[in-house]
Amino acid sequence: MDNLLLVEDSPNLRSALREGLEQTGQVHVIHDGPRGEEALEYCLSHEPPSAVLMDVQLAGPMNGIEAAVALRREFPRLPVVFYSIQDDETYYRAFRTAGILSHYAYVRKSNYLLPAMILPLLRDAIAGRSFIDPEIESRVEEVRHKDANSPMALLEPTEQVVARMLAEGLSNEQIAARLGFRDKRTISRMNGQIYAAWGLSQTTVDEKLARTRAALIVREGRLLTWDEDGTPRAMDAQGRWVAHRPS
Repeated sequence: MDNLLLVEDSPNLRSALREGLEQTGQVHVIHDGPRGEEALEYCLSHEPPSAVLMDVQLAGPMNGIEAAVALRREFPRLPVVFYSIQDDETYYRAFRTAGILSHYAYVRKSNYLLPAMILPLLRDAIAGRSFIDPEIESRVEEVRHKDANSPMALLEPTEQVVARMLAEGLSNEQIAARLGFRDKRTISRMNGQIYAAWGLSQTTVDEKLARTRAALIVREGRLLTWDEDGTPRAMDAQGRWVAHRPS
């Protein structure tokens, strides 16, 4: 019988899961709780479980992804099975950057939360195998593609900060003051790097126009180009530049 740590912020669901899993006779829930911090503390002070079953959204400051990363730092390769009803790009990015997709199962509550369907996932996780709900895998890939084509991905960190301030309507002097630069020409030079990275220095020589278009790119969250008549275009999923209507 496998020992399981259950982490779920809903008391009713947590109780139902614990009862249902233990009724199968294949799982013993050694501890359950609503918070990732509590799960980490339990594992540090007790023998770690065979696996962890954990919601992505938890009570407290640490979400399930952060809790899993913290657990795996202390207990390498500790098997974790996630479930969630959250369709949140922030979570998908966190999964990617944490490398979780190569180590963890992640399933939707609505599809797989019955004990009889959780057990195979727990067994796979304990055996070192991963399962990703195809729908989740597709959404993670969408976010990966979106991020890869993000205009911010073409900028260095400080340039990203300057671009966002530019989009807020701040002047070079104001941006320089906020960032602690004594010479406002530093911001002017950085603007030039932003324009070049986004192809704006090739399409316009007017700094005010380039600045306006850079602000639009920040607000739209995607690269744009403009025809000679001023028509904005964005790249579609097939890699074609098509007419774009700003949101």
